[in-house]
Amino acid sequence: MTTLQTEAAEGTVLTTRTTPSPKKPRLVGTTSWYVVALFISAVMVVPLLWMITIGLKSRTAVFDIPPKLLPHEFTWSNFVNGPEAIHFPRLLVNSTIITALSVLGGVMTAMMAGYALARLRFPGRKVWFYLFVGSMLLPGVVGLIPLFQLYKSIGWYDTWLPLIVPAFLGGNPLFIFLARQYFLAIPYSIDEAAKIDGAGHFRIFTSVMLPLTRPAWITMAILAFQASWNDFLNPLVYLYSSNKWPLSVGMASFISPFAGKTPDWSYYMATNLLYMLPPLIVFFAAQRYFIQGLGSLGSTTQK
Repeated sequence: MTTLQTEAAEGTVLTTRTTPSPKKPRLVGTTSWYVVALFISAVMVVPLLWMITIGLKSRTAVFDIPPKLLPHEFTWSNFVNGPEAIHFPRLLVNSTIITALSVLGGVMTAMMAGYALARLRFPGRKVWFYLFVGSMLLPGVVGLIPLFQLYKSIGWYDTWLPLIVPAFLGGNPLFIFLARQYFLAIPYSIDEAAKIDGAGHFRIFTSVMLPLTRPAWITMAILAFQASWNDFLNPLVYLYSSNKWPLSVGMASFISPFAGKTPDWSYYMATNLLYMLPPLIVFFAAQRYFIQGLGSLGSTTQK
């Protein structure tokens, strides 16, 4: 609110004019963003709450009409009987081993390749980088049949090797791209100072670059963990023995033809909640580095 003075012939007259406060548009914009955020959060949270509800219902209560948000009785035994139906502990061990090795190999090789492309000078450096980036345009299913024939011919069929070894060979071009972009943002004077002290490239990479790029490789580790943990197609193709399945394939046995019975949705949802816990724990434990790693990519420069 502002007050303006105007002079007339017979005296001074005070007139007031109301001007819009700059706080009102800002308040409206903030409120609108909160409404949109709440709507998006509801879209994400409601399916999770419905999963929890079904996981706590009995088998017959799942099909009640009209559906009830809260069950009359909480069937906690679903969280025991459901995992027992697919031998959850054994499949959990399988998934943990496959995922841990895949994350280790994928992040390690991507960081090494990114360091070489960003900090070393060698002929064809840009050509290799363009090849890596170009391979991201190819869908993974394009090489599924040739890779299956290759792995079967060398005796890797029905083993974990097709799921683990490619990660140690730089199997994710996206991670190599992210690593290179992050290394480009680090001043070359750091390398020169380390070389003056007698450090070689291996020492610079392990003792200097890895601590400086912690958000980058933690971001890669989270993405690699979720990709390997939720991978369904590759284990389904390469693994025949059920005792070697990871949890992603084991969960499908609840609703697939080889289950041999009508799906028990209460068991499935209860077990699925346990299956979701490790990725959620990993993400929330390292979300600060994840956001920092993705946000810092905008400050990198091409060289």
